[in-house]
Amino acid sequence: MTDTTESAPKTPVVYVVEDDESSRRATERLLKAAGHRVRVYASPAEFLGEVPDGPGCLVLDLRLPGVSGLDLQTLLTTMENPLPVVFVTGHGDVPKSVRAMKAGAVDFLTKPVDPPVLLAAVAHALSRDVEQRATRDRRQDARGRYERLTPREREVFAHVISGQLNKQVAYDLGTTEHTIKVHRQRVMQKLGVDSVAELVRLASDLGITPIGSTRE
Repeated sequence: MTDTTESAPKTPVVYVVEDDESSRRATERLLKAAGHRVRVYASPAEFLGEVPDGPGCLVLDLRLPGVSGLDLQTLLTTMENPLPVVFVTGHGDVPKSVRAMKAGAVDFLTKPVDPPVLLAAVAHALSRDVEQRATRDRRQDARGRYERLTPREREVFAHVISGQLNKQVAYDLGTTEHTIKVHRQRVMQKLGVDSVAELVRLASDLGITPIGSTRE
């Protein structure tokens, strides 16, 4: 493994896993010349020896010693912060490219790759990584706030995001409208929101399904 630049906190790194030395060095030079921080590996084993968790993306060959590129991609999807993958290979075929893209690959490029095409794919992958990390951070924050709610407040939350009025929620939960108003206010305060629209967005981040009124 070669670390071409000193890593800096929060600075994206382009990880290259390629067993062919000439291709590996050429890709390294291209990416470095474009201003990227780069780390290169000759095998999946070398790469997995570090399991990077910082921001970046992975430029990955398809055929590799030991674990294949597709298998490595599958393994990465099980991690907490999976890196976006750009496949670059001289042995691509339609079934493999379809599998790679369905598994979330940013692109599937066949050698020889024009430098501008590879750089564009890497830029796209880095952009996706930023978006995915922001989404994960937002969901983690939402989950932390949601955990502050009592079981009853969570019930009220699920009903309110369905668009129900307080009296409808009270009917469904077998309590008074005044009690629901109190719970609703506490839910809004604990979650740090000011409107039902914000509650709905937060519910979407949490994967919470609205509950409809059972009243005829």
